Amino acid sequence: MEKVKTIKIKHPHYHIELPKLSLALGFFDGVHAGHQTVIEKAKEEAKKRGIKSGVMTFFPHPKEVLRKDSRVRYLTSMKQKQALIEMLGVDYLIIIDFDNGFSELTPQQFVDYYLIGLNVKHVVAGFDYTYGRLGKGTMETLPFHSRNKLTYTTVGKVEFKGEKISSTSIRQALEDGNLSKVNRYLGRNYETEGVVVHGEKRGRTIGFPTANVQLEARTYIPAVGVYFVRLFVNNEWYDGVCNIGYKPTFHNDKEGAPVVEVHLLHFNDNIYGSSVKIQWMEKIRDEKKFDSVNQLINQLEKDVQAAKNYFATEENSTSFCNNP
Repeated sequence: MEKVKTIKIKHPHYHIELPKLSLALGFFDGVHAGHQTVIEKAKEEAKKRGIKSGVMTFFPHPKEVLRKDSRVRYLTSMKQKQALIEMLGVDYLIIIDFDNGFSELTPQQFVDYYLIGLNVKHVVAGFDYTYGRLGKGTMETLPFHSRNKLTYTTVGKVEFKGEKISSTSIRQALEDGNLSKVNRYLGRNYETEGVVVHGEKRGRTIGFPTANVQLEARTYIPAVGVYFVRLFVNNEWYDGVCNIGYKPTFHNDKEGAPVVEVHLLHFNDNIYGSSVKIQWMEKIRDEKKFDSVNQLINQLEKDVQAAKNYFATEENSTSFCNNP
C-alpha cells in the first residue's frame, strides 16, 4: 500500500497542486463504522473515475472556535485519527486548521477555495454534513455552490438495530460503560493513549501492582468501573484489568479526575515514564467500597481470574489486537 500523502492547510491557503480527487468530507472523530462507510465510498468513486481518493478533516473541533468556553473531549486525538484514516488506504489526507478565519468562510467560498480550488471532482459526505459559516451549506446546496463543477454522493444513516452510529452515541455509551456497544460502533476496540506515572503504589503492597496511566488531555474515557483491557508497552500487548475510579476503600471523597490503574496479568517490569496505549474490551463490574482490605483483595483475585478466563478464549486473545 502506498503511503498516504498528508497535507496540512492553514487558511488562507495559496495555490496547492493536487491531482483530481474524490474527497470524503467530515470531522471524523472516532473514525467509526459510519465514517468508514463515507471514506470507503470516496475510494470506490475514485476508482470508478480513475482519480485519486482523499479525506478532508478539521482540527480543532469547530465548537472550540465558535464557543470560546468550550473544551471538547475527543474519541481520537489528531494523531490517532490520522493513523486510522491512513489504515483505510486513501491517497490523500487534508487536515484543515479550523480557526476564526476559516469559520467565517461562506458556503460559496468554502466550495470555491477548498473543493474546486483543490481539484476536487467528486465529494462524499454524510446526509447531515454542513459547510461554510453557521453550517449553512448542505449536501442539497452543493450543486448550486459548485455550479455543477463537481459531482457528489450523500451517504445516508449508518445504523445498528435502528440507532444511528454516531460519535455522540459512542460518547454516551462510554459514559454508560457499555464497551460492547462502543466497540461495535467503532468497528474495533476503543483505544486511549497516555504515560505511566507514579501513583500511591498501594497496589503492590496488597499483591496487585498497577500501572497508573495519565491519559492524554481531553481524552474521552469510559465510566468509573473495572474493565478487561490490553496495554501496549515496549512494542508488545499485555492482557490486564483496569480500574477507573477514586479507590473508595481508601478514600472517602471523589475529588478531581478518576484515576486509571492497570494491573497486567503476566508482567513485572518497571515502566514508569513509558508511553502506552490501552485497548478497552469489556466492563466487568462497578467500582465499590469494601469494608476491609481483605475483602478488596478477594474481589481483585476474582477479577484477575475472570480476566484470565476472558483472554483465554481465542476470540479475545492478544493476537486479535488492533494494529498499534
